[in-house]
Amino acid sequence: MNTIILAQEATPEGTGNPILNIAVFVAFIVVTLTIVSRVANKPSKNAGDFYTGGASFSGTQNGLAIAGDYLSAASFLGIVGSIAIYGYDGFLYSVGFFVAWLVALLLVAEPLRNVGKFTMADVLSFRLKQKPVRVAAALGTLFVSLFYLIAQMAGAGSLVSVLLNIHSFWAQAAVVAVVGIIMIAYVLIGGMKGTTYVQMIKAVLLVGGVGIMTVLVFVAIRGGMGELLDRAMEMHASSDRIVEEGYQPEDLLAPGLQYGATWAKQLSFVSLGLSLVLGTAGLPHVLMRFYTVPTAKEARKSVVWAIILIGAFYLMTLVLGYAAGALVGPDRILAAPGGANAAAPLLAFELGGSLFMALISAVAFATVLAVVAGLAITASASLAHDIYNAVLRNGQATEEEQVRVSRATVVVIGILSIILGILAMQQNVAFLVSLAFAIAASANLPTILFSLYWRRFNTAGALASMYTGLILSLVLIFFSPSVSGTPTSMVPGADWAFFPLTSPGLVAIPLAFLAGIVGTFLGKPDNLDHLADEMEVRSLTGVGVEAPVDH
Repeated sequence: MNTIILAQEATPEGTGNPILNIAVFVAFIVVTLTIVSRVANKPSKNAGDFYTGGASFSGTQNGLAIAGDYLSAASFLGIVGSIAIYGYDGFLYSVGFFVAWLVALLLVAEPLRNVGKFTMADVLSFRLKQKPVRVAAALGTLFVSLFYLIAQMAGAGSLVSVLLNIHSFWAQAAVVAVVGIIMIAYVLIGGMKGTTYVQMIKAVLLVGGVGIMTVLVFVAIRGGMGELLDRAMEMHASSDRIVEEGYQPEDLLAPGLQYGATWAKQLSFVSLGLSLVLGTAGLPHVLMRFYTVPTAKEARKSVVWAIILIGAFYLMTLVLGYAAGALVGPDRILAAPGGANAAAPLLAFELGGSLFMALISAVAFATVLAVVAGLAITASASLAHDIYNAVLRNGQATEEEQVRVSRATVVVIGILSIILGILAMQQNVAFLVSLAFAIAASANLPTILFSLYWRRFNTAGALASMYTGLILSLVLIFFSPSVSGTPTSMVPGADWAFFPLTSPGLVAIPLAFLAGIVGTFLGKPDNLDHLADEMEVRSLTGVGVEAPVDH
């Protein structure tokens, strides 16, 4: 699809001073770890503190944190690189990631906050049979979080490799391992409260840094957006790689450069868009953010603030993407370690020199650390709260036991994400995140919407929908050209691809909705009408949010 092969023979120009770069990086890590340790001046033994920061954040604070959670390495490195290389087709990521928030705001944010307590499974199992639904929801959470983590690890490897001009595979792998270790430290030290403060600071720094880069682009171009697009087309016209592939410079401004050659690529374009728009409302680490505020009103306020920041950011990525194409050029970008993921730091060097590149890259690195910390907390909370406590211990586990299991899970997930992140280092990170969105939209969103808005929905329908969406999306990803069958696949030397689309959403999402409907009509009623009534009242009014649920 849009994977970039590492060009070993070329050395990128302008990667700055490696000593300065690493010094700025270390300074950022020390500062953020200090903030985490100060905020969490004692270890979290209370599950509410560890998972949700005690629900003590305001809507504005949580909106900043949501933006910090959402604006990941994929948003900055992957989108800028994709637009720089593919133009209009790359901008689909910006549009999809942003528009998706309308679904979360209008359909999910408030009722989810009113019904749940810690995790997405609290909502899905509220009026259904607890154990089987929690297990299915926890599995969906773990796989979505894992795919998202892989993208962040790959982005971190690309970022540091550009700054230090590292082309060696093993050196880049060591970078990914260090990121994973620091991420584990963030979560173990600070829990949700420490991670949230880092995400708030990081959101301000990232949006501010991107804003400064955008201003500097127009200072350098001196001609507005039209001049920027002309310059990008001129640079692409002189590119050996683009010319060899038979594209015209004007293709940067119209659909088709990446997705238009065959019917399979065109359907992949539709599938990707569907996954991005529907995926946000099913992302467990984003949904968990709604529990860090005290009321549903603050949850809505969180989303509004997040939309403002996220919308401004994605509009600016359009400018930065074409600016990277115009000022850096596709040849230099693809020759850098990490391929397309190197576009943003190389553009920063062009605009402000070595120090500016180091600062922007350090902010991007802090972005990676904060996002992977949030993902690790979500995955660990799901396993400890939904599987260990609710299923294995029948709800009798103490909060200290749950936190202990969560901490152990963070370590295991961190190690696993390091290994898979190393294997995916040369993938475009925006594409890797889109796979997580596809799984979330397939495995989680249908059941969330049915649980909240369809009174007849039952356990059989929930299990059919979640397992159909999860298994189908994972199988289709594994047998797609994204993993094998092409020179740019994750496993370029093999070919077991029989599914022609690079994104599974177009098939998996509708079938997951259909499975939920069929399973509901064929399955036995749960006979939990009193809980359906209570859930409806809670979701609409917030009354009784703190009361326990009696199954």
